[in-house]
Amino acid sequence: MTLRVLLADDQALLRATFRILIDSCDDMEVVAEATDGEEALELTHTHRPDLALMDIRMPGTDGLAATARICADPELAATRVLILTTFETDEYVAQALRAGASGFLGKDVGVDELLGAIRTVVAGDSLLSPSATRALVTRFLATPDAGGHLVPPESLAALTAREREVMALVAEGKSNAEIADALFVSPLTVRTHVQRAMTKLDARDRAQLVVIAYQSGLVRPAPPLC
Repeated sequence: MTLRVLLADDQALLRATFRILIDSCDDMEVVAEATDGEEALELTHTHRPDLALMDIRMPGTDGLAATARICADPELAATRVLILTTFETDEYVAQALRAGASGFLGKDVGVDELLGAIRTVVAGDSLLSPSATRALVTRFLATPDAGGHLVPPESLAALTAREREVMALVAEGKSNAEIADALFVSPLTVRTHVQRAMTKLDARDRAQLVVIAYQSGLVRPAPPLC
């Protein structure tokens, strides 16, 4: 299966570089290029890519607004968004995750890491770059932005005790293998619990599951270190 990618960045040279890198892979191809968020939204509707590689800072409609509109559109439920930007601040990470993005990488990322990130996100897993500090990210996720809203705790009522336990560990940034070791179960069992939690909560992927975990109060951010 060939992964279909849309590039959204206002820098032509950067788009050309990404196109060369992506098209050089046997398992992925660039199907469209956008220079701003509005065009990215239109082209996503036209081409239905598996993933939109989205810059944040673009003229007109920015990447965060475009991400929110793509992720809120039921017709585009199959499209994942990977944010790629030079503005790698904790607040941007949180805004991107709230908007529905599945991943976040800085533009200084290496070739192998970028290509691996595309495959990871399309597979349904979330991805944050190492410099996206977990403690600060969770602090922003636990506090809604202006006009935002917290996910009510009762939304978790449909989950089993084990699904809530697994979801909490996902929100702490643990991989399926790490969760399996902690709970003395197989990684396949963990994946099943994660998938069931996502289905019950109507979460697009693990990244959205993390947002729900913090905003519902299932997991609370660690207190800041003195």
